[in-house]
Amino acid sequence: MTINAEREVSIPSAARPAGAVAARQGAGAGWGLPLLVLIVGSFMSILDTSIVNVAILTIQNEFGATTDDVQWVVTGYTLALGVVVPTSAWLGDRFGLSRMYKVAMLAFAAGSALCGLAWDLNSLVIFRIVQAIPGGLLPVLALSILYRIVPREKIGAAMGLYGLGVVVAPAIGPTIGGYLVEYINWRLIFYINVPIGILGAVAAALVLPRFSRVAGRRFDVLGFVTVAGGLFSLLLALSEGASWGWYSYRVLVLLTVSVLSLALFVVIELEVAESLLDIRVFRYWPFTNSLLLIAVLMIGLFGVLFYIPLFLQEVQGLGAFDAGLTLLPQAVVMGVLMPIAGRVYDRIGPRWPAFIGLTIVAAATYLMHNLAVDTSREQLVLWLMLRAVGLGLAMMPIMAGGLAVIPAAQVSAASAFNNVAQRTAGALGIALLTAILTTQQAPQLAARAALLPADTVTPHLGGPAVPDWVGAYALYQQTQLQVFVAGLDDLFLIAAGLSAVGALGALLLRSGPAPVIPPTPVTRRQPATAPANGAPGAIGAVVHGAVANGAVGNGAVGNGAVANGAVANGAVANGSDRTRPPTANGADNHSRTRRGDEPLDVERGARPRDT
Repeated sequence: MTINAEREVSIPSAARPAGAVAARQGAGAGWGLPLLVLIVGSFMSILDTSIVNVAILTIQNEFGATTDDVQWVVTGYTLALGVVVPTSAWLGDRFGLSRMYKVAMLAFAAGSALCGLAWDLNSLVIFRIVQAIPGGLLPVLALSILYRIVPREKIGAAMGLYGLGVVVAPAIGPTIGGYLVEYINWRLIFYINVPIGILGAVAAALVLPRFSRVAGRRFDVLGFVTVAGGLFSLLLALSEGASWGWYSYRVLVLLTVSVLSLALFVVIELEVAESLLDIRVFRYWPFTNSLLLIAVLMIGLFGVLFYIPLFLQEVQGLGAFDAGLTLLPQAVVMGVLMPIAGRVYDRIGPRWPAFIGLTIVAAATYLMHNLAVDTSREQLVLWLMLRAVGLGLAMMPIMAGGLAVIPAAQVSAASAFNNVAQRTAGALGIALLTAILTTQQAPQLAARAALLPADTVTPHLGGPAVPDWVGAYALYQQTQLQVFVAGLDDLFLIAAGLSAVGALGALLLRSGPAPVIPPTPVTRRQPATAPANGAPGAIGAVVHGAVANGAVGNGAVGNGAVANGAVANGAVANGSDRTRPPTANGADNHSRTRRGDEPLDVERGARPRDT
């Protein structure tokens, strides 16, 4: 009986590691159209993290809310993402990746519709949390599916296209959001997701292959409680630290709870039989290094995306749409370069694209420390486009290079950690840069005031009827703007230094095409056969030195086949190309030996057989 890749099957969790059988189902088949569907879902969910920012002021005015209260529209979404992302790997294994992806698309469309129907601020915050649950699942599920449908030698090209959702979506969000808010209605930033989500779910049902699911896999409740509590506390502290005070009691308690919860999560995941997330993926240094470099890129990306629109609107007086248009050219540059960078990665590996890209980011960010109140938009656009060249070259090679060393069965867990790193680094970057900016503004304002003699005459503005305090207030406002821009210049210097450190870290990445990583071997029960010499039969496959019913082997050995020094039915192969002794009934069960450097049948895309 042949296991068909297009038919979904349930495999008991005890029979194999999560996702092992489905690790490479569909790889090598037509993956272009399925990849397009994945890009749409990922783009839609990540776009919503930045498109709402430009509507905050309009929402505040419509609902009559305070600035602190309306910020929960963004904060609630971020916190919900941190809670739901760790469950994505378990949900994909338990219910099937394709099925969960379709459900998440429809749920995201429904949550977006509810946000558009919100009647007050409290309902909007609640509906944003509802929207964030499928929104956090979509990028992780999309990345997990991508690594199952795309051959490893084409991963770079595929990741270059997939990166359009990861990097271009946040950059283009202010432009789309600014147009909708300024010229139509802020509710459309949510309603626009409804038809896209429905059509995306229909397309996913038509083109995405089905994947095996792990029946009976237990949900790690303790692991979920600790990691969700830790990420929730960390993201809340980062989001509210600037307003509550970084040394306030609430922020310190949240940070302490976060550290303790995440440490307990690590201990639990190392002890339980069926972990929520396999933290052993961090033993692969290229993957861990890639997460650190992604964090560097995200801090710079989201920091600039947050402060440049603020500079354009608060300092230069532009509207939301015009400010968004200023950011549009950099999104176009990244959109053009990322597919090219993916193909370059397939040929030469991640080291040099990442190093060159991060070096360009560092240089361009350093140039931006010359920002002034009267800097022209053309000059600013040129700096942003130069940064975009570096981001477009570096982002996807770094991400693909890290995931390339992960066995296919662990890609879901690695994808979840990748998404957590992106979200947390973005929030951390904005929080730290805001804290530094706030800390610097007061001393700089006092220093500038000290430069003025005590008897300085306040300039008089307007006619005789205009009081003198108007001139003093105008001078104060102008000084505040200059202090704000000077603080931004210092932030860009810090971001440039961080990017330069990241460029050095990129030199530790692999150079050359991705290595062939064999999938996690599959343990399946086989019918017992009686060996000719009467020795105990090897029932099932023998994996990595495990002993199964008398057969011992180093590699995936099925039906008593001998490979790489495996001992079964009394025959020793010692690495030679020898077939096993025939069984009593003379059937060979399609078994054969393989060379030590020969890829497994599963890796070549062949379907496993059940005899």
